Amino acid sequence: MKKLLLCLFVTMSLFSEEISKNAKIFVAGHNGLVGRAICRKLSTLGYFNIITKSSKELDLRDQKTVLEFFEREKPEYVFLSAAKVGGIIGNQQNPASFIYDNLMIQTNIIHSSYLAGVKKLLFLGSSCIYPRMCSQPIKEEYLLTGPLEITNYAYAIAKIAGLKMCKAYNTQYNTKFISCMPTNLYGPFDNYNLTSSHVIPALISKIYTAKLEGKESVEIWGTGRPKREFLHVDDLADACIFLMDNYEESEVVNVGTGQDVSIKEVAYLIKEIIGYKGEFYFNTSKPDGTPRKLLDVSKINDLGWSSKIELKEGLKDAIQWYLDNQQNEILKK
Repeated sequence: MKKLLLCLFVTMSLFSEEISKNAKIFVAGHNGLVGRAICRKLSTLGYFNIITKSSKELDLRDQKTVLEFFEREKPEYVFLSAAKVGGIIGNQQNPASFIYDNLMIQTNIIHSSYLAGVKKLLFLGSSCIYPRMCSQPIKEEYLLTGPLEITNYAYAIAKIAGLKMCKAYNTQYNTKFISCMPTNLYGPFDNYNLTSSHVIPALISKIYTAKLEGKESVEIWGTGRPKREFLHVDDLADACIFLMDNYEESEVVNVGTGQDVSIKEVAYLIKEIIGYKGEFYFNTSKPDGTPRKLLDVSKINDLGWSSKIELKEGLKDAIQWYLDNQQNEILKK
């Protein structure tokens, strides 16, 4: 009986109270793919006291202005989704920007959250910061057990620092700063700039443009063999709020579907949905990136959360958003 009570106590200690509907919530990076999804989900659930600031209104890289913002607004909860992100090209061409911007953004927000007495903060890492040649599926404890993927090392180092900073503040200051590790994301408001986009928006843009222009083939970087796990951003938003309500440990939590597909399979699925009749040319002189990246999601599944949006349905949603907004996206290229 004593063992049972002890187990119940330990289990209950992992969970926290749900966020009050009138709580003051700061979503950092609300104009990005993830931030927009979190704001949409919060609004749908009835949260109305959501604080957002554009990069023009608040430069998160500037320590003084961030400190002043937290002192003035005093948010109770923070979703730290602000980050400089991009694909292989962006990471290879701008490593200094990726490490500087991300280190400054997360350092300023985490430290200001501590000083302002924020009740809870959720920091978003990324599955691309795990070692390049991880055993599959990737468990949370595999972080820092091997060399990083060279094509995004600067971004990875910055994000790892953010994860460790949250844990350090919890240890020293008894804060409640939690972290999650999302897999590859896609969905509404994705980045379709081909020099900085990730694989799904890049494929959607290339394939739709080829159909529109009557091109007979589409170039795809690499062999098409690498496998990736893709999570619709609305599923991630749901998971972030779930973790805010139900998790208080310092250790990172993977968020994904637990299933992966090859880049080639995704390309052909997008081709089918768009109705493109041409062929694909896989340019093997271009880098593939990490051979495989599948997360072990048993930890978050055991907590009570699992993904709900199937890949094909999620791609239809992403493609429809792109078709509805593609004039604006073309202007960004």
